[in-house]
Amino acid sequence: MTTPHPVTESAFASLPSGQAPDVDHKRVYEQLSVPVHTYEIVRTLPHDTRDYTEGLFRHKGYLYEATGEFGRSRLKKSDIETGKVLCESDLDVRYFGEGATALGDKVYRLTYLSTLGFVYRDDTLELTGTFHYPGQGWGLTTDGKSLIMSNGSAAILFLDPKTFAVERYIVVTDSFSEVGFLNELEYVDGEIYANVWKTNYIVRFSPETGQVTGWLDLNGLDPDPDKLVYPYVLNGIAHNEDEGTLVVTGKNWPSLWHIKPVLAKPAG
Repeated sequence: MTTPHPVTESAFASLPSGQAPDVDHKRVYEQLSVPVHTYEIVRTLPHDTRDYTEGLFRHKGYLYEATGEFGRSRLKKSDIETGKVLCESDLDVRYFGEGATALGDKVYRLTYLSTLGFVYRDDTLELTGTFHYPGQGWGLTTDGKSLIMSNGSAAILFLDPKTFAVERYIVVTDSFSEVGFLNELEYVDGEIYANVWKTNYIVRFSPETGQVTGWLDLNGLDPDPDKLVYPYVLNGIAHNEDEGTLVVTGKNWPSLWHIKPVLAKPAG
């Protein structure tokens, strides 16, 4: 049984945005203890280039996306096969939208700096409530019990979905050091996947210990690397368990891809 970290202010502190993540090809591929996967594209769908993607998830057969930027943040529910938007809800211009997830019949979403989250009905996206959490909001997912939140650091917070109190947190580490700049999250088959901000890598790790269990290398997916540079970076992970694929995209990117991981480097 894992002993949880004591909840201290350091768990809520994001890394300064001026820093650069030190996750690169050398670090990912030289770790002998965990596998690295690349990808096979199964299907490509259009993605609205107005959408600065902060959160992406599948729920009850539909695809949900939470987008950011002041005055342009929205939450939308779409047909996963066609991309047709079925309903949406805009945030007030005061808020910069961040990650979102669904638990039961509710959708929860974060905002960047206001420490204020919003709760919606999952069918109509009608706003039904708000909640508060500590520090910055970045990514959000769920294991079916807790709301699991990133704040841009290496810490992952587990929130009670009724009280929104922090139950515990983990620190994500690989064989080199802590893995910071964790952004969009997705809970997949007992592991957590996270976009490492400003990179083309997705890290997999244990929700109990934070230990890295693998990497997904999405280099080459950016359809226009000369134009789609920071801040228009890879972000967004949805698990389509019916097909065994991941749905991925980037901020203001023109496509959504259904991909299957392909082993590039085995562990050991």
